[in-house]
Amino acid sequence: MPLTMIQKGSRERATARATVAALSCILTSCAMAQITQSKPNPAEILIHVSDKGTHAIPETLFGSFLEPIGNSINNGVSAEILVNRSLEGGLWNHVNLENMFREQPELIESSNETGIPLPWQSLNTQAGNRFELHVGDAANSWQSLEIMGQPDELTGIRQKVYLPVHRVLDYKVSLYAKHRTGPETLRVSLRNRSNGKVLAQAEIKVSARKWTKYSSMLELKPGTVRRLEAVDFALSVEGTERVDVDQISLMPDDAVGTLDPDEVAMLKAMHITELRFGGNFSSYYHWGDGVGPEDKRLTTKNIAWGIPEYNNFGTDEFLQLCDLIGAIPQFNLNMGSGTPEEAADWVRYIREHHKGRVLFEIGNELYGKWQVGYPTIHEIAARTLAFSKAVRSVEPNAEIIATGLGPVADDKWNAQLLMLPSGTFDYLSLHFIIGTNHPELKQPTPDFVAASAYSIPFAVGPHFDTAWQQIKADSRHGDKVHFAITEWLFNSKGFGERNFTNESPSWMNEGGAVMAAGFLNTLLRHSNQIQIADMTGSQEFAGIWKRREQVYAVPAYYAFQIYQSVKGDTLLPVTTDSGTYDVKGGVAPLSAAVQVPYVDVVATRSKTGKTVTLLCVNRSLEQDLPVRFDLGSLSTAGPAPMKQIYAASRYERNDEIEPKHVLPLDGTAKVIGNNAISVILPHESVTVIHVPIE
Repeated sequence: MPLTMIQKGSRERATARATVAALSCILTSCAMAQITQSKPNPAEILIHVSDKGTHAIPETLFGSFLEPIGNSINNGVSAEILVNRSLEGGLWNHVNLENMFREQPELIESSNETGIPLPWQSLNTQAGNRFELHVGDAANSWQSLEIMGQPDELTGIRQKVYLPVHRVLDYKVSLYAKHRTGPETLRVSLRNRSNGKVLAQAEIKVSARKWTKYSSMLELKPGTVRRLEAVDFALSVEGTERVDVDQISLMPDDAVGTLDPDEVAMLKAMHITELRFGGNFSSYYHWGDGVGPEDKRLTTKNIAWGIPEYNNFGTDEFLQLCDLIGAIPQFNLNMGSGTPEEAADWVRYIREHHKGRVLFEIGNELYGKWQVGYPTIHEIAARTLAFSKAVRSVEPNAEIIATGLGPVADDKWNAQLLMLPSGTFDYLSLHFIIGTNHPELKQPTPDFVAASAYSIPFAVGPHFDTAWQQIKADSRHGDKVHFAITEWLFNSKGFGERNFTNESPSWMNEGGAVMAAGFLNTLLRHSNQIQIADMTGSQEFAGIWKRREQVYAVPAYYAFQIYQSVKGDTLLPVTTDSGTYDVKGGVAPLSAAVQVPYVDVVATRSKTGKTVTLLCVNRSLEQDLPVRFDLGSLSTAGPAPMKQIYAASRYERNDEIEPKHVLPLDGTAKVIGNNAISVILPHESVTVIHVPIE
């Protein structure tokens, strides 16, 4: 783990780091000289809000993104507790194996000496090697495991697990087994990891000599297992019994189908408009692998991320999740290794199982050589046309998103797509994922890194305008095609929790909420160009996390949550004198940012006209800024409730130990006369104010 990373639960370290950052800023003034205040802050910032709107904000600006990466699906939105249920081998790449062995060194010896598939291991090393893998004779996929009982020693397999005991104490067990010889009793249990004490146990009579599914229940007594405490799930045989086992499952009794109820509740509370099932895995994903009886779906390797793909979360489960949270399904079709015919079959299957609105995205980041089967710039137009025709042969009025490039890019890739006939696609996708912790300036201070990071969501705005002009200049598409930002994220160092560093504002910390809100402000200002936007992601990154079976959300999740209330509102022009700053030597490709406002405000008016919402970001690193909003001819009708997200340090974060450390705080803005609002915006904060209007 990087030395710069704040260890979980160490809030004091975050505060100390903020102090060091402030001292570093003073001692390293040469670095901070690269931040230039181009306009001084007034004593009180005055913001004028127009009473005339420009256009309605698309509801689909508030979408999110779901991909089998990290623990977003497996051990995430899925309620299944066990890993590698099907006892397969070769599922993790070397990086993920190293991480697994670092966290559980005992797996190295077990794997080397017994051949038991990871992360399973022998229940009792004193029993020696009493295991044999059978390849080609399996209830699921390719492998099964024979357990050979030893009359004088406990014999079986175990896996380290965490249980959602804060929510439920009963757990469903299922497995496939085939009796070979000896006794017929198979025991499933939950055990204390340190002393092996049995905490809950059930017996299963395994008599069939062909693959048969068996089920049972494990019931814990209250207080037996603490929240966040690891236990062993174990499977053992009696005496000299020999039995083959495969496809083992451990599910909480309150699972919603195969879904985690805590995850579903938090996703629903996020109020996502559309949910995208896509990402790098889309370029080799064959949808047929993820439908049909769940027990019979093959376990394969997730090529994109070097992790297992169990296919237990496929089209039906995704549609169920969308129905539960009220989101429009958005499917990312395979234009890497897939064919137009396969895409058409998938659209047909989706339409047979879902009658509401659906978005179809043709390919993911196809301009990148990291995509399986990526097309060249000379192939992209023809393949897009072929897939579009295939989709429309099934769904003539399908809403289709083509894979664009940008917003910070040349116009050559998009030009190829814009040569296609009108009606080939409705939206052009753009992705905006950028790191925040590697500015071009050498030896930057923490404050420079933060100020540079906060400038990025604003600095990208003109690039949307440039890309938009390319579409507007094309007579074939004109106003018929809009942008879909199908992934956006601000990360630090790299993907995944293990690669995260807490040295800059990014998706995991409070500074990430400031960045997310800043980017949402840019999206809202460009919402006549951008009709769809999907934040990365609903699970992990800027969304919901599950660690040790505790579900929680990062601060950016709450920024999204309090912003989404304006979908469908009318955008109101805003003018401000908050002061601005310029950045030189920031993060490429937006290393030079100019006139970045300290206070960034977007205003909207509800469909009823009865509420004006003020969406505010204070980028100042030190100053809590007093702000007065002049509503012009609009008259206030009462108190103005508000929510604010801020913390003692930009590095503060939520985790499984303190899942609610950074949350929106309720407050009320001061009403001045008939048409003004006054509020203090804390430094590095997000504020949303709902002003009732007569």
